[in-house]
Amino acid sequence: MTTSESASPSGLTYAASGVDTAAGDRAVDLMKEAVAATHGPEVMGGIGAFAGLVDVSALKDFRRPLLASSTDGVGTKIAIARALDVHDTIGQDLVGMVVDDIVVVGARPIAMTDYIATGKVVPERIADIVRGIAEGCRLAGCALVGGETAEHPGLMAADDYDVAGAAVGVVEADALLGPERVRAGDVVLGMDASGLHSNGFSLVRAVLDGAGIPLEGHVEALGRTVGEELLEPTRIYAADVLALLEDARTTGAVHALSHVTGGGLAANLARVVPEGIGVRIDRASWTPLPVFGEIARWGAVPQLDLEGTLNMGIGMIAVLEAERAEAAIAVLAERGLGARVIGEVLDPAELPAASSPIEHVVTGAKGVEGGEVLMAGQHPGWA
Repeated sequence: MTTSESASPSGLTYAASGVDTAAGDRAVDLMKEAVAATHGPEVMGGIGAFAGLVDVSALKDFRRPLLASSTDGVGTKIAIARALDVHDTIGQDLVGMVVDDIVVVGARPIAMTDYIATGKVVPERIADIVRGIAEGCRLAGCALVGGETAEHPGLMAADDYDVAGAAVGVVEADALLGPERVRAGDVVLGMDASGLHSNGFSLVRAVLDGAGIPLEGHVEALGRTVGEELLEPTRIYAADVLALLEDARTTGAVHALSHVTGGGLAANLARVVPEGIGVRIDRASWTPLPVFGEIARWGAVPQLDLEGTLNMGIGMIAVLEAERAEAAIAVLAERGLGARVIGEVLDPAELPAASSPIEHVVTGAKGVEGGEVLMAGQHPGWA
């Protein structure tokens, strides 16, 4: 008999209250091989310890190491995974949301932990989620050193779950990237997104519901079903960005990075642009992926609302020296990541005035009073 099947004739058991510890153990057995694959020689101990241990003696070679940390979740994209009963990609979304915030300051991710809360532990589902997290960590070059799965009967429905994660990384103090390095004359490099990534799904789901668009429906413009498009995992940029920072052709050229997540491109870019500096982004420099146009069409979503919510096909931004932009594009292309110059950094006096209803200026977000970012022009093929 399993723990969940046993019952005590004399009173209520933990299993009878809805918590199946045996199922949790089975989930660990199913996931441990994937987790172990993210461990290098610096990871000490194994799965199941109270704390994950990483040998950081290499930090002794740093002149002034700074510890970078980040935490995040996936949000309502989980509702799409649940609706389709596909759970092996959502973990990669989690890693992207967490680790790529760390690399923005120039830090190399070292270790990550995860937390999964669910109404009922289904071992296969939990293992699928963690396998996705492990794959994301592999892509990021980061060890998955610990985690927790919590069963919350009565608080969450049986099929409900949520995921969160935290990671740490390290950067040399004099290599720290940020607004203080940005100057007029720099250019803005936009790196391709894989799709919607993991932000704005409350809007996306509302659009689908309002328009009656089924997740199983095939859309010619997308080349696949709506559900397959929406579950496309978040691109993880950490390894590509670190390669860019370390390549001899571009070492020292990158002044700031911005991860395009909630709030869209302009608001996230403004967070790494200092006050007294302006940036002009030219929408004509790239064409958003078809999914963005479909969402706009299905929901009659105004363009400014769309680009203030979604990444519009640009998932990571680098602000760098103009004369080394071509080299940076080449470094990323060699790694299979498309990128292009999408804007320029200007003195505010040189920032042109908005010339149409869709041109507008954003000046910071999430508590950061940044420089001015002008969204100018229009994407090819967009009215």
